[in-house]
This record gives sequence, structure tokens and C-alpha cells, in this order.
Amino acid sequence: MDAQGRGRADNIDPADQWVLNPNTGEYELRLTPSAPQSGVPRPRRGSPANAGPGAGAGTRARRAPERESPATPGPDVPGPRRRRGAPAEPPPGRRKGRTKPKKSKAKKILLWTGGSMAFVLVAVSAAGYLYLKHLEGNVSTTDVGSAGKKGFSKDEAFNILIIGTDKRTGAGNEGYGDKGSVGHADTNILLHVSKDRTNATALSIPRDLIVDVPDCPTKLSDGTEKVIPGTQNVRFNTSLGQDGRDPGCTMRTVKAVTGIPVDHFMMADFNAVKTLTSAVGGVDVCVAHAVNDKESHLKLPAGKSKVEGEQALAFVRTRHSFGNQGDLDRIKVQQQFLGSLMRKMASSDTLTNPAKLISLAEAATKALTVDTGIGKVSTLKDVALELKRVPTKNITFTTVPVLDNPAEKVKATVIVNQSQAPAVFDAIKNDVSFTAVKQKEKKEKAEVAARLKGTRSAAADIRVDIYNGGAPAGSAQETLNWLQNTEGVLKSSQLGNADATLSKTTLEYSPDQADQARKLADLMGLSASALKPGKSEKNSQGLPAIVLTLGKDFKGAGVSLTTPTKAPEVDKSTADKTVCAS
Repeated sequence: MDAQGRGRADNIDPADQWVLNPNTGEYELRLTPSAPQSGVPRPRRGSPANAGPGAGAGTRARRAPERESPATPGPDVPGPRRRRGAPAEPPPGRRKGRTKPKKSKAKKILLWTGGSMAFVLVAVSAAGYLYLKHLEGNVSTTDVGSAGKKGFSKDEAFNILIIGTDKRTGAGNEGYGDKGSVGHADTNILLHVSKDRTNATALSIPRDLIVDVPDCPTKLSDGTEKVIPGTQNVRFNTSLGQDGRDPGCTMRTVKAVTGIPVDHFMMADFNAVKTLTSAVGGVDVCVAHAVNDKESHLKLPAGKSKVEGEQALAFVRTRHSFGNQGDLDRIKVQQQFLGSLMRKMASSDTLTNPAKLISLAEAATKALTVDTGIGKVSTLKDVALELKRVPTKNITFTTVPVLDNPAEKVKATVIVNQSQAPAVFDAIKNDVSFTAVKQKEKKEKAEVAARLKGTRSAAADIRVDIYNGGAPAGSAQETLNWLQNTEGVLKSSQLGNADATLSKTTLEYSPDQADQARKLADLMGLSASALKPGKSEKNSQGLPAIVLTLGKDFKGAGVSLTTPTKAPEVDKSTADKTVCAS
């Protein structure tokens, strides 16, 4: 940034000229003019200076009308005359021969929000294209292949796996973790951000959760791919680092355990906690009783304190001073810390301080390793701004419901609680909030719900064509057999694969077939959103038929596809509240 200020006569630091535009939420660089500006408008770019009334007409016709300057002569006022061949006089207020001021290289301000410890990236600004490229050079990327998405969409819900490894980098980390660790998945949070951005859920996954790690296709440094064999009945943290596994393997393991697809990952190590907390000037935490932990070297008085750097790292690693001194209690402490970090990053104290924002930009980008799908700073900015739209009161922290491992006499690991966890996973997968949120587009939701209201035809009167639009192979035939042999829907046909792959099963019908569609929705357990009023198609006999397309959500013939509308009750906290660790 100093380089941009050198050579200026007024010696004004560009950082002092960054202004937050309240209309866009982004910072703008507003430079002080080097000389008084004339009230006479300059010719439009690309038009001759002395163009006549007809010149550039095509350009003007394609542009929106521009506001006229008060100093611009009206159409009936002739300009000053000059003799033929005489040089044109310069416009008033400008001296002949004066050079144009150089354009600033700072073309725009980058404002981005997101996550680290690997949890939160929030609100960082930096001036100029060159600085953006500099930040991009800070970010490390890993190609996880088909484990994640190739890009990021602002119009969809998204899931990012936040990984904190026990790998040690940076000075001062000699006393932490396993000296020879390859970097296991020590802290794991699956962050789900809803499609409408009204809420988000941060689901912590215990490192000591017993799982089956699937086979993992892994890209090697030479560009080739190697499949690392899976292992059964092992700790979740071995899904990263062990046997050369990359974050893509951890993403695949999360999907295998929860059924929730992971779009992207963000990963950081011990050093990230220290640099990020120092960049924002410390994070507020609270403990119910004084802490003097010899293992982590954390010393805090009872009540509220501010931690940063070494002390912040000690806080998130401490477990012997809280609860039952286990990893599950440490997870709660980490969730409290991350909520506080989010509030600090989103605070006006951070967002209106250019020096702090630059420091945060440097710390965050250097701390992160991400997948290639979000590896550009411009994409990270988009991710961050979408997360910034979610109110902190609707960001829920919770943990995968678990039980002590029954196979152990000395309890050291846990297993998924199969009576509670599936409902949690389904709520996240179906974009259901764990907090009360104001529902958007209530009128539209009511109209959708009304599709299931009305009369039902008899099963024998339903005429339906079945397509496979993303379900497992053979699903269309399986559904046909079930409908004909079990439910009495005899006028049904199986017509192979659909033209497109769908994430959700749909049922399309014409208005006069609504009673058939409602009956079939009852039989299959389809929600109102699965019904698509539109057109029917002609079946093999030339008769109109409703169209059932089985999507990726198809679970088997006769298995209800009704999505949950309310999340289950869970032990949780939200990012807007301070909870004292105990």
C-alpha cells in the first residue's frame, strides 16, 4: 500500500480515503482531486472532441439518458465562433498543454467474508487489482476432484467443511500436538448455509467418532491419481493425513457418515488461530471459573477476558479444564470461541478500520488451504458475502449426536447415535433451520402447500409415466412394480432415463389431472413442493399421463419422500450469544 502513496504531492495515505458505501456494503476508494474540476463536461469517451450533432448517434441511442450539467449550453444556444483554420481554444478553466492526471491503479475495493480456524472469513478490504493478485498468491489450493463442486453458486444452499488440523507450522508451535503429525482432522465443522440465507448450521464432527473411511481417489503432485483404500472402524480424524489422504477424503467420509454432500472445504492449522485473532485485536471469551491449565498453558480469571495469539490457541485446545475433560466438552468451547470470532469480524470496529482489514486479509489468506472450486480470492469474496447475509442469531452451533463406543471398556471414542442423528442430518440436507426464522415468500409457500388440498382420484385411475432422473439404476422399474402390484396403479409405464438429472423427485401434471397427482403424492410420500403444475404427456396409447421423475433423493419404492419442515430439538448455541465455558 505504501507504494501507491509514494510520489503524491499531498502524501495522503489511500487507506484514509476508503469509504464504506452503505448502499452496497462495499468499500470504495475516493481520491482527492489534484486540481479544481471544470464545470464544462468532457466529451464522451470514444467520441470525437468536435463531433457534430449527428456524430455518435448510435452510441447515444443505446445508452440510458445522462443527466445534463447546468453548465452545458442548451440546444438553441450557439457555441463561440472561430475563424476557419484557427486552432480551437481550450475549454474554460483548463490551461492549454496541461497533462491529464494519471488514473489510479486502485480500481476497486475487495470486501470479503468467510471462515477459518478454519471457520470464518469475514469482511476484508484491499485496494487494487495488484493487491487482489497478491492475496490470491497467499491461498493454497488442493484439487479434490469429484469430492466437491467445481465452482460456487450464489443462488443455492451450500455446504463447506471447515477442517482444523493438528499439523504444526510457524514459530512458537513446538509445544503443540504430535511433533511428527502429518496433519489429521483435529477440528471438523460442516457449515451449511441455507438457500435463502436466513440461517446457517455449524455441525461439529468429533475427531474420535468411529467411522468407515471410504476409498479415496487422490490427486498426486505429478498430476496422476491414486486410489487410497478405505478402512473400517477407525477414528474420523484419520480421514485426513493418514496414508496420504487429502481433504477430499475427509469430505467423502462426511458424506458417507451423514448423507450430506460437501461442496467445498477450508483448512487451517494451529498457526491460523494465532494470526487471525491477532489481526482483529483479540477475541472476547468467558469462563465460569478461573483456569490454570498446565497442559495448554492457558491462564484466565473467572468471567470475561480477551484472548489473542498464543493465548487464543491455548483456549481452543484446552480440554482438561472444562466439563468431563473430553473432546466433546472442548467442542463446545471451540463453538463459543468461533461465535465470538464471527461477532468480532463483523463488528464496526473491524469493518471500518482499513489497517485491521488489511491485516485480516493477509492473515486469513495465508492461513487457508481450500479446494480449487473456491481457490480464487474473488470466489472467496462471494462465499464470504453470502455468509455475511446470515444474521448471527440464526447461526446455530451443534454437534453430531453420539454415544460412547460400547466396544470399549475405557471410553475413548464415540459412535453415531442412530436414534437421534438421522433427523439432524435430514434437517440439514433439506435446508431446515434449527432456529426460528422469518419465512420469506409466505404467499408463494402457501400456494405450494395448496397443491395437496383437494379431491383425490382412485389409484386405478392414475395414469403415470415414470422416468429415472438421478435415482440409483433400476429405481424406475422398482417403482413401477411397487405401484402396480402393491398400490393398484395399473395404468403406469416405465420409460427409462430422463433427459436431465434432478436433485429432487418431481411430479408434473396438467390442471385436469390434479386429483391424480394428489393421490400419487400420498402414495409416494411426496411433499407439495414436488408437485409441478404444467403439462402432461401422451403415453404409449396416446392418452394423457402425469410424469413422475425420480431424483437423487429417491430412497426406494414405498419409502416416503416427504422432507422435514421442522428441525429436531438438539443441544445447541447461536453465534449472537456469549456462553461461559464451564
